[in-house]
Amino acid sequence: MSDVKADDTGGGDCNNPSDAHTCKIVIIGAGMAGLSAANHLLKNNINDFVILEARNRVGGRIIAITIDGRRMELGANWIHGILGNPIYELASSHGLVNIIQENKPHNVVATLPDGKRVPFQILEEIYDAYFWFFKRCEEYFLCKYLPPDGVESVGAHLKLEISIYLEQFPEHERHIRNLIFNYLLTRETCISGCDSMDEIDLMEIGSYTELPGGNIILPGGYSSILGPLTKDIPDGHLLKGHPVMSIRWRAGLEGFNTTDSGLGEDLTNKSLVNSEVHLPGCRSGHASVVTSPSRKIRPKVEVICKNGKKFYADHVICTIPLGVLKESGKTLFDPPLPDYKLDSINRLCFGVVDKIYLEYERPFLNPGLSEVLCLWDPIDHKEPVSERWFKKIYSFTKVTETLLLAWISGDEAKYMETLPFDVVSEKCTEILRQFLNDPFIPKPKRCINTTWWSQPFTRGSYTAVGVGASQVDITNVSHPLYMQPTCSKPAVLFAGEHCHPSFYSTVHGAYLSGRDAAQVLCVPDTPPEVVLDVEGTADLSSWLEGISLT
Repeated sequence: MSDVKADDTGGGDCNNPSDAHTCKIVIIGAGMAGLSAANHLLKNNINDFVILEARNRVGGRIIAITIDGRRMELGANWIHGILGNPIYELASSHGLVNIIQENKPHNVVATLPDGKRVPFQILEEIYDAYFWFFKRCEEYFLCKYLPPDGVESVGAHLKLEISIYLEQFPEHERHIRNLIFNYLLTRETCISGCDSMDEIDLMEIGSYTELPGGNIILPGGYSSILGPLTKDIPDGHLLKGHPVMSIRWRAGLEGFNTTDSGLGEDLTNKSLVNSEVHLPGCRSGHASVVTSPSRKIRPKVEVICKNGKKFYADHVICTIPLGVLKESGKTLFDPPLPDYKLDSINRLCFGVVDKIYLEYERPFLNPGLSEVLCLWDPIDHKEPVSERWFKKIYSFTKVTETLLLAWISGDEAKYMETLPFDVVSEKCTEILRQFLNDPFIPKPKRCINTTWWSQPFTRGSYTAVGVGASQVDITNVSHPLYMQPTCSKPAVLFAGEHCHPSFYSTVHGAYLSGRDAAQVLCVPDTPPEVVLDVEGTADLSSWLEGISLT
């Protein structure tokens, strides 16, 4: 197998930032999309590629930490669905998943701020009503009828349904039901990846396709899926600590000094500069590039890393998350991304969803209890975020008897990321003591929360289709860039969960997008010639003449 090739002038020491390297394909990002693309290339006997990963680890938004022998998944938590899910198939084929899933009872207690518990039958009633309200929102995507005038978001539609539903109850019975609906709306922001459901486009919520089979937890943790995806990648093809600073996707067409680029002998002063040569990989047409009588140099995409290293490739598969594209998409590419692509990047949402883990010395919740639901009053957004952030924490789920998990989203999650762990720990303890009406609930021995908004290589958690956006925007973001209109294969391809029109926000969406991008580069530039070989004769006409047509 070929490794990443050093520049033709020699040297090629990866520790020397001034070196330039050439290869057929550069994959930017070693998250699920990038690893999927690399594995698909290897399956098609293409090994002349390099993966540039900004972090010093692989996995992207799949990451676990182990503290005192306890594993905590900080990123992706579940495999969403079984049937048709390539991640489940991958996990199953490598023995990472229990074929027979153990269905443990999930017992919840829903409590009010004063510690009073909500009767289970009321909770069940509201869950059932909310389920159908949300189903009606999803139907707009497939049906031809329109929502009520002025109702554009999922949040607005759900609130309308809720208000109509609550009219059937006396005033004193509405409040408790409204609190349960508020809890479900808050939980939905973590599922969808947004600050408020008012941000999510009503006509597009049904574009997300849910695979059947429920949410599957891997016994070894979600991050165990990274093992099968990295084991076949050859040494030297995966370069960590290589954040990309610039992608010059028409660099070769502008003419460049081959000594500077590391691609060979300096020919810029020879008479052959500007000679017309055919570009490999293009259907027709010529371009003025540096060449020599003995070989032709095709234009390359130039990828420059922040550590000074340069990579030249025929193609780049860019799996940079949507949050980073929102922040630096205008400056990362040279020439800049087309306006239609930048507009779509801006229209799509990239929400912030964080986890809070609380670890205790000893169990304190009833062994049969799975989750504590906190039924807050609706958040008053006029209140400073510093005084309301914790009201976005809607429940505490038991991971083990001594480990609890809480979720938080949106602006409140961004604010939470700025707080020290001990402040978050103190506030969570206050919440548990308040809602369980128990002043003796212990403080956790450890509190760990994620910081996906603060992470420079994610800038958020996952994609949602915001008001005014659509599946077309996802298609626009995923659309490849061609060095010339006549080229048969793109210079830059895009992959990631934000590039799948129906599985956005999921790991399997990222996997499929990476595989699809790689497949484009696995197809031959020209289809193989089909030759009909008839035994006994090389003359097709004489063979046809011998066939009786009666």
